Amino acid sequence: MARFQTLVDVYTEAVKTFPDSPLFGTKREGRWEWMTYLEFGRQTDAFRAGLSALGLKRGDHVAIIANNRPEWAIAAYACFGLGLAFVPMYEAQLAKDWEFIIKDCTAKALIVATDAIAAKTLPFLDSVPSLGHIISLDPATKTTAQGRVRSFESLVPSKASDRDALTHIASLTPKPEDVACLIYTSGTTGTPKGVILSHGNIASNVSAIHTCFPMSSMDRSLSFLPWAHSFGQTVELHGLFSMGASLAICESVDKILDGLAETKPTLLFSVPRIFNKIYASVQKQVSSKPAFIQSMVKSALATRRKQRLGEEVSLREGLILALTDKVVFAKVRARFGGNLKYAFSGGAAISTDVAEFIDGLGITVYEGYGLTETSPIATANWPNSRKIGSVGRAIPGVTVTLGADHEIIVHGPNVMLGYHNRKEENDAVFTPDGGFRTGDMGRIDEDGFLFITGRIKEQYKLENGKYVVPTPLEEQLKLSPFVLNVMVYGDNKPYNVALVVVNVDAVKGWAETNGVVESDAARLLDHPKLQGLFKSEIAVYGEKFKGFEGVRDFALVTDDFTTDNGMLTPSLKVKRRAVVATYAAVIEAVYTKKAARDADDDRPKRDKANASA
Repeated sequence: MARFQTLVDVYTEAVKTFPDSPLFGTKREGRWEWMTYLEFGRQTDAFRAGLSALGLKRGDHVAIIANNRPEWAIAAYACFGLGLAFVPMYEAQLAKDWEFIIKDCTAKALIVATDAIAAKTLPFLDSVPSLGHIISLDPATKTTAQGRVRSFESLVPSKASDRDALTHIASLTPKPEDVACLIYTSGTTGTPKGVILSHGNIASNVSAIHTCFPMSSMDRSLSFLPWAHSFGQTVELHGLFSMGASLAICESVDKILDGLAETKPTLLFSVPRIFNKIYASVQKQVSSKPAFIQSMVKSALATRRKQRLGEEVSLREGLILALTDKVVFAKVRARFGGNLKYAFSGGAAISTDVAEFIDGLGITVYEGYGLTETSPIATANWPNSRKIGSVGRAIPGVTVTLGADHEIIVHGPNVMLGYHNRKEENDAVFTPDGGFRTGDMGRIDEDGFLFITGRIKEQYKLENGKYVVPTPLEEQLKLSPFVLNVMVYGDNKPYNVALVVVNVDAVKGWAETNGVVESDAARLLDHPKLQGLFKSEIAVYGEKFKGFEGVRDFALVTDDFTTDNGMLTPSLKVKRRAVVATYAAVIEAVYTKKAARDADDDRPKRDKANASA
């Protein structure tokens, strides 16, 4: 039997077991302040009573638009304790997405992080008849919405005595099959879909974390993955909360390094994009060191790999590793606070090169796999069960098999109840025996480790009939320090090309060093030397591509793919259709110019052949 049956079980045990332990850290006026488990419990109980006083009842939906903060977790667990379904959204989402989700789930209440967000919701509030209450986390909120907006403080009094007076509202005991969350997928190919996750779904994942991973109340993470995403919510928030661990809430993504140094976490939960930045930064530093230091680092990384694989290490290799760890790797770890032991990667496949590099620094990398629809963990690497490059084995209670086209199919207590109001799509993704068809392709080795080979919907066919899965190619190219983002394209084309978002700062630094003087960004990108640089970078980082996967040409742009311009989902996945639509003319121009150059290159050969004839 699983350790936890519901998220209320998680809450009750954690608050009771770890009352005086620090739970959430937030930085205010330059200082980190910590909320204990007991204080979190008191505020959650009070907010649960406040929601009950508003007339919200079991089965109602409560939506929230907010980034990670203690009030987010307080609201979530208060809802769980009333049998309410919690519906999280991102501050970075577009207002039209908020409107769609709030209408689709028929939310009875909406929690907003700021007065500015409240104001953005006003134009569509009247078109959502179900929405009776808006709760602002902004203490200085001025938006009223005809009296429907109230402050978080009004539902959770600042005085402990006043809060305690409200806690007579008892927590319900939800059943494992009761709905805990509706998490809307990012919608890379259409409107968001509400994934219905039960208490049992998520609790089964939390229970598996206890079985597999070496975490405890002594651990701490720097939390920057959004809890609105299933990875951040289940694995980091619920998982660490259930362990009695602490979470320092990062101010913003650009403050991650500062936060790591200040809070000294033992755990890092991240998506590959962040690990790629760490990899590029450290590689750049190492490349500037003397040749003998570079040689030591290379040798030490090779030795770490041998140790991981259980191979014999010579005395000389061990001494070089120990020395390198002291003079190089320890300094790198110090930048991350000095206590970092484990790094958990999810959300997308991490490059093997990056995983091995971070592992070689002395930070053990555990990669897993899953989707929102699987709560999210389906497979994972864990101690004594780890292969870098794989996404691990199925977690306890879960079964992973391969169907037609090597599609990954998941069975287990973690599989969602279904999509909200999407019968046809439910029929399409569930197998007759209740398995979930993930849409991802993979292979399973003789030891049961799963390797992701691509996503069925993203693969395309070249003119020669070869199928290309672009995401792994893009992740490899993004390891270049000059590449900020990239999309590989070749649908029904003779070969692949790449739309490359350049790292402008890195490119300007390279230009100055290499005597390229050009202040205009567009002309700089067209400069022959810079074109040569990117041709070389694509060749180096694309060295492992199969012949037909090779990127034959490229276009350079300076505007990154973002959530604001609609080219990234809130979980940082590329919206390919949006990128192709925006840059269709640019992409076609690459093919046209490439064809013209190829024709010019072939003309001497044709002329010679004609002369011989």
